[in-house]
Amino acid sequence: MLGPRRRVRLETERLTLRPPAHADFRAWTSLRAESAAFLKPWEPTWAADHLTRKSFTNRVYWAQRSINQGSALPLFLIRREDDALLGAITLDNIRRGPAQAGTTGYWIGEPYQRQGYMREAIRALVHHAFSVLDLSRIEAGCLPENAPSRGLLESCGYKYEGVAQSYLQINGRWRNHVLYANLRSDRRGKTGAG
Repeated sequence: MLGPRRRVRLETERLTLRPPAHADFRAWTSLRAESAAFLKPWEPTWAADHLTRKSFTNRVYWAQRSINQGSALPLFLIRREDDALLGAITLDNIRRGPAQAGTTGYWIGEPYQRQGYMREAIRALVHHAFSVLDLSRIEAGCLPENAPSRGLLESCGYKYEGVAQSYLQINGRWRNHVLYANLRSDRRGKTGAG
């Protein structure tokens, strides 16, 4: 049985981060479709029904269940000035017990890249994870050649930790990923490796 419904809403200077809602379908499918060529090289292969209402409805229900169970925190980036959907960020695979950790994943629509929106979102999510969820470690991975994502993670306090071989299937192929972590109490200096 699920516990009481948890309401999550994070605010940044320009954004509201909130779970997806059924009413977001048109904005989500439009942004994903217009950004497909930009996103697909960095993502798992899209299912044939990826942009359908049924697929989106399943995504909304998964988000609600995950938040209620405390296993993930999927959030949409909504620009406050015009309520535009810009992308999404998820703190997934939340582990309790001795780990107290989770994994960050994110995407942004092509028209909104390199404007600092995802930096705002990551910083807000990290703060929430450490101060509200009481996590100790937040991990992230990206393709080695994805220099913008690597720079973004580093600018948000994530530090390079190594390479995971054949970590995820991206765009139909098993791909190595560089791994980063952000620690609540991080005494490590800047790492130049990787």
